[in-house]
Amino acid sequence: MDLTWAENEFNTVALGDQRLKERLIMLATRFSDSPESPINHACEDWAETKAAYRFFKNENIAYQEIIKSHSNATKMRCTEFPTILAIQDTTYFSYSSHPGTKGLCPLHRKKGKHKDLVTLGLVMHTTLAVSTDGLPLGIIDQKIYSRPPLSDKEKEIKRRLHNNSLPVEKKDSYRWIESLQNTHKHFKDHSAIIVTIADREADMYDLFQRAQEFEALLLIRANHDRTINKKSRYSEKSGEALWRLLIKKPIQAQIIVAIPEHENYPSRIAKCVVTFSAFTMHPCHNHVTMHTNGKQALSLYAIYVTEKNPPKNIEPIDWMLLTNIPILIAEDAVEKITWYCLRWRIEILHKILKSGLQVEECRLSTSERLIRYLAVMSIVAWRIFWLTLI
Repeated sequence: MDLTWAENEFNTVALGDQRLKERLIMLATRFSDSPESPINHACEDWAETKAAYRFFKNENIAYQEIIKSHSNATKMRCTEFPTILAIQDTTYFSYSSHPGTKGLCPLHRKKGKHKDLVTLGLVMHTTLAVSTDGLPLGIIDQKIYSRPPLSDKEKEIKRRLHNNSLPVEKKDSYRWIESLQNTHKHFKDHSAIIVTIADREADMYDLFQRAQEFEALLLIRANHDRTINKKSRYSEKSGEALWRLLIKKPIQAQIIVAIPEHENYPSRIAKCVVTFSAFTMHPCHNHVTMHTNGKQALSLYAIYVTEKNPPKNIEPIDWMLLTNIPILIAEDAVEKITWYCLRWRIEILHKILKSGLQVEECRLSTSERLIRYLAVMSIVAWRIFWLTLI
């Protein structure tokens, strides 16, 4: 049994007991050697299996310490690269088939004929370090949790208040900002350029504002066709729609994008045109910080990628990318599009966890035990992914 890679990943883990550290290294190695096996099959014998269950049951083990040690090793790997893409994404693990599991939270609610069907599970938000060549270097930050249940009073307050009236720290979407802050803190003394990349769910004014405070770099896919370039934040008549601004720009580049296979369509080569422009973003009118934080205008850049002549019955590429990195020439825009294409790397990590390692089949009785298990398996999934590309 080769323990070398696991010893490296968990070299700085602080679990309060050397025996727990050794057990963690053993477990990660076993799961890596038998990635499709359940716990009892991956372990060598019954004694090792019992030790594994005791490890995940141990309430003194914080899953954050497991991730922290791996993220330290990730940081060391990043020293070889001038630019690191910190790719954020959220995924959900369903354990509804294990109704006896305690501490799960509702993920989805579907209207049924006689009653609502509720999917129960856990939420995972991960930031994955990827080189600009696409090599996954490891997990930088990870939060695994069960959403706390809302009281009837809290539900009523949430129903009555507009979401923009709530402080961002009280929203579930704060995870994007929190991970950005953790990434910035983790690489504060690092020489590499760190660029956070995320899909449309992260298209939030608050994220761009916080990035400006930290001088952190962002590349986010736009979700809102917001009004931009207003003469003032209170102006009702000035400004223009984001998409309209980019559509009327002359074509500044033409590129070919390789689209990976998806459950709804096959892989293909897409021929796209590119436009880009600087613009000014304002918070929405009823944003909670509107009257308290002074001037709120943010100077950003937009890159618009649209596919010409897509195959029949295939939805064309239509990406609006927002960034605080200056986009001055066509080569700047093309480079950022290439980086955004690598966002798919974190989707593959999730696929390895769910389809390859089959973590949703695990039965560990409580959410706390499952969270420790998912932390370990996330690192195993990264290891498998890294081996396929290295």
